[in-house]
Amino acid sequence: MDDILQFDSIDWAILRVLQRDASLPVHEVGERVGLSSNACWRRIKRLEESGVIAARVALLDAEKLGLGTTVFVAIRTQRHDPAWLEMFSKGVAAIDEISECHRMAGDVDYLLKLVVRDIAHYDRIYRKLIAAVPDLADVSSSFSMEKMKATTALARPV
Repeated sequence: MDDILQFDSIDWAILRVLQRDASLPVHEVGERVGLSSNACWRRIKRLEESGVIAARVALLDAEKLGLGTTVFVAIRTQRHDPAWLEMFSKGVAAIDEISECHRMAGDVDYLLKLVVRDIAHYDRIYRKLIAAVPDLADVSSSFSMEKMKATTALARPV
């Protein structure tokens, strides 16, 4: 835990503001957190240089782009050797529709999140995945019926 950087309440306030809207001008962020533009800019720069602010991106509305189906895919495998893991990692990285991939503890080895148009679109991605990665023991898909909460914002640890 030595690599966790320490931040004060102003840093966290800046992060809260930027997680809501990273397009705000520095002077407006500063006003919202009680800092001058220069002081706010220095803190934002430090947060970027430390890697806490990893990127500033645009969040897209999947529904409006015709990507209304979210699929969670649980994968089990019998292979766990480095060569297979590299092949799996490359296979997953090559499929743009996979927005997240997690190596899990417990009954499931990997959990994927995909955002696709519909079930037929998912089926094409499924076929691409199983062709790219052999030795998948079990692939189980669950389709999201309703998104009840979704955020990219991280909460301040208590």
